[in-house]
Amino acid sequence: MEKTESESGKARRVVVIGGGIAGSLASKFLQFDSDLTLIDPKEYFEIIWASLRSMVEPSFAERSVINHKKYLQNGRVVTSPAVNITDTDVVTADGLVFGYDYLVIATGHNDVLPKTRQEKLSQYQAEYEKIKSSESILIVGGGPSGVELAAEISVDFPEKKVTIVHNGPRLLEFVGQKAADKAFDWMKSKRVEVILNQRVDLSSASDGNKTYRTSGGETIHADCHFLCTGKPLSSEWLKGTVLKDNLDGKGRLMVDEYLRVKGRKNVFAIGDITDVPEMKQGYIAEKHASVATKNIKLLMSGGNEKKMSTYKPGPDIAIISLGRKDSVAQFPFMTVSGCIPGLIKSKDLFVGKTRKARGLDPNIVDP
Repeated sequence: MEKTESESGKARRVVVIGGGIAGSLASKFLQFDSDLTLIDPKEYFEIIWASLRSMVEPSFAERSVINHKKYLQNGRVVTSPAVNITDTDVVTADGLVFGYDYLVIATGHNDVLPKTRQEKLSQYQAEYEKIKSSESILIVGGGPSGVELAAEISVDFPEKKVTIVHNGPRLLEFVGQKAADKAFDWMKSKRVEVILNQRVDLSSASDGNKTYRTSGGETIHADCHFLCTGKPLSSEWLKGTVLKDNLDGKGRLMVDEYLRVKGRKNVFAIGDITDVPEMKQGYIAEKHASVATKNIKLLMSGGNEKKMSTYKPGPDIAIISLGRKDSVAQFPFMTVSGCIPGLIKSKDLFVGKTRKARGLDPNIVDP
């Protein structure tokens, strides 16, 4: 294994593992106050809630898939998965070893993603061609990704037959019944077929035979399918590290009110991987990044621990976009749908705002 040396002997060494919503923003906030290393398996950050629009409009991804080096002018980017953590170092799959004074874990969920930005853009182009050339499309999973993808396809390609199969009693089980009902009604209005409480045997269809069987005995003809089921947390690898005892039964890192891993003075966790009892969403992950980086800056400057910022979960708010103009929005005291809540999210999907938070022009397409 190769031990890397800090570029600055004086600056405190901060390692951020994971370059998603939380990790990218934490890195941006810390880059000029520390000797920063961002470790991520891919060379880019993606505004993940814009990914479904990119499947029907590939050029949309030009703004939502961003090389880490675009917003990190003063940090080291290591394109390799982290595979081990000790009390002093992080080890990557490439055998590099990075010492840390402070560590931020923001690995989110496990997903198999292309390594380069260009490969990711090409993937969206291929998915668009797949949708465009199909007359009928099966979406497996009725959570936010499945619902938003079905909406994007039904709005941009209204002539296509779209079917959602969901192994649950209703769509969008992470929100309340009212929001789920409004999404279901919207799907009906767009002639999207929704089949609940059933699974799909994806192996039942072959290249020559595009008929899928469900666990309820139904058959569905579809030219192609997209799997939109939940992905596991990216924490299995932590079971072989010094943080193995800091994981709860669901594989989440247990954190205190300062977003420090419990029992650790210099290790923070942010985003979906934490055990904070709240809805897991991108804007919440960004709040985690803000609180954790404030606390790291305070500690690096020798500040009093008692002055650290605390993180308090807020009310559950969710906005599910339904194509380019509509959405269903769940607020603490009401649930609404249609074009009025759609004005909040559905046109730009917060891409401009998310780019701006990382110091990038909201509108310019990255070359």
